Parts: sequence; C-alpha cells; structure tokens
Amino acid sequence: MDEEVVPVLYAEDAARAVGWYERLGFEKEWEHQFEPGFPWFVAVVRGNVHIYLSEHKGDARPNTLVHLYIQDVDRVSEEFGIPVDEEGLAGREVHLEDPDGNRLRVATRRS
Repeated sequence: MDEEVVPVLYAEDAARAVGWYERLGFEKEWEHQFEPGFPWFVAVVRGNVHIYLSEHKGDARPNTLVHLYIQDVDRVSEEFGIPVDEEGLAGREVHLEDPDGNRLRVATRRS
C-alpha cells in the first residue's frame, strides 16, 4: 500500500462543495452520514489525490491552505477565470478559495 496524507476541509454544505471541486476535476468517491439530519463527510478524488470534505464543525477549520499540484494549471485558470501567477512559490499557480473559505494553491511545477 502506498502512503498518503488526505486533508480534511470544512464544508458548510458538502453537496455544494462537491460541485465546486468537480470544477477542479475531482469526483465524489463516497459519502457518509451517521443518520438523517447529521452532518455529511464526503471523499472527493482526482487521480491519486484525495480530499475529505466534512460538515462536522470540529473536524477542520475554515481558511485552511492546501497546495495541489496538477499537470495543467492553465485549464484551471480558464475554468475559474483567474490568471496564472507565473512566479508563484509552488510553481505556475492559481490562487483559489472554495465556497467555505478554504484556500487552494493549484500549481504546475516548474521544470
């Protein structure tokens, strides 16, 4: 088994958050709710990258920063209408904020 780390990000509305992450090329992998009316815990995946989105108030704080390295940052730039920062710390990057205030630095590494 490969080792990995999976960030947990706060989502006020998990369904809305999943829709936003789909714009980044993620898809919903699974979801869990202890019983009707309880908060949702959802996994999204893009290739080998996993993120958990949790409506549980104690799982994660808003305003978390995650760096996501992808092959083509230009596609994300076009999708969100945000210019690529050619001099970003992580490489060529786009700075995004999801609907719940989580910050993402989506980058293609410099060669």
